[in-house]
Amino acid sequence: MARIDTRNSSRYWRDRHVPGLSCLAADFTSHEYAPHSHDAFVVAVTEAGGSEFKSRGATEEASAATLLVFNPAEPHSGRMGWSTRWRYRGLYLSKPAIEAVGRSLGIAATPYFTANAVRDEALVAAFLALHQALDDGRDALEEHELLVSSFGVLFRRHGSGGEPIPAAPRDRELAGLVQALMNERYTEELTLDEMGAVVGLTPFQIIGLFKRATGLTPHAYLTQVRLKAAFRELKAGTPIVEAALAAGFCDQSALNKHFKRCFGITPLQWLRATRG
Repeated sequence: MARIDTRNSSRYWRDRHVPGLSCLAADFTSHEYAPHSHDAFVVAVTEAGGSEFKSRGATEEASAATLLVFNPAEPHSGRMGWSTRWRYRGLYLSKPAIEAVGRSLGIAATPYFTANAVRDEALVAAFLALHQALDDGRDALEEHELLVSSFGVLFRRHGSGGEPIPAAPRDRELAGLVQALMNERYTEELTLDEMGAVVGLTPFQIIGLFKRATGLTPHAYLTQVRLKAAFRELKAGTPIVEAALAAGFCDQSALNKHFKRCFGITPLQWLRATRG
């Protein structure tokens, strides 16, 4: 019988929505990585503790303040070093996934990274949020939005070479066309690609356009549209579970989460208050 290593645990899965994207969630106390490389582009973010890694002949620390980036086929190794625990999340983008990210950003060539340790707290938080959304696996639009935003910032701020990411046009009329699409099809699983196709923009440009025009991301704006639809259903006497589905949420739990996040109460609390 195989021995279970209780000191080192990990989960690995392939994302359902992005071909070529794999994810790892690991919690190590003694694991050591022998020198190796990946065919994929790798990004790792530390949640707790840290480790040491060796690449390009130098040894550096991985910590909660550092994003690790490895180009495809770049050799590296790792061990606990100074830390007694390393809990981290990793993203592995093979060629189909990195090409998809490039298309979403409107670039044909992705940049090369001359440094493996990126010290950028905001970007660390962004990639952690991305990985957690991929782990949840319930909202494809949110996942794509976080994926495009995170890699857009990573490439622009810290990559070398490649192509500049085109800026999105500052045009409220374009945002209005996409808003109309959302208002018509909020019950469907809209994608950034579909939104972009309406106005001829890349997914990355759509995100930038919406932030300037509305102050919200496309996912956040669509959530507001769905919440308004849920309000209409609830006011009409539709049961909460049916109202959630009619408004475009995947289930009652999703409606509850967004309802409370935006309004501080659950739909049931709102119903009880309005019915006296």
